[in-house]
Amino acid sequence: KAARLFRKAAKQGLTDAQFALGGCFQQGVGVVQDEEEAVKLYQQVAGQGFPKTQHDLDRCYALGKGCVQDREEAVKLYRQAAEQGLAAAQHSLGRCLKDGAGVAQDHETAARFFR
Repeated sequence: KAARLFRKAAKQGLTDAQFALGGCFQQGVGVVQDEEEAVKLYQQVAGQGFPKTQHDLDRCYALGKGCVQDREEAVKLYRQAAEQGLAAAQHSLGRCLKDGAGVAQDHETAARFFR
């Protein structure tokens, strides 16, 4: 029932509902699991600058879930969410910098994101 309500509100452009519906599709809660649909919804919300959604979308790109794997795009989104203060994105960006995943390896900058 919640997914149905989220869908209705998402069609009206409510970003919280779009994010929640994306989560429903990603997890298969109340709807048939559809990671591609989740990515579409996350893209709509992330484009409006919501850091939590940017972080969920960047994980999709990093893992290739619902989209083609693109570590560089994941790093770009991690950075956007990290710059807005989202601790989980800061940690993820630090890991990418430490490992050189989707970005040039940079231990010094990575260390700053782990503090």
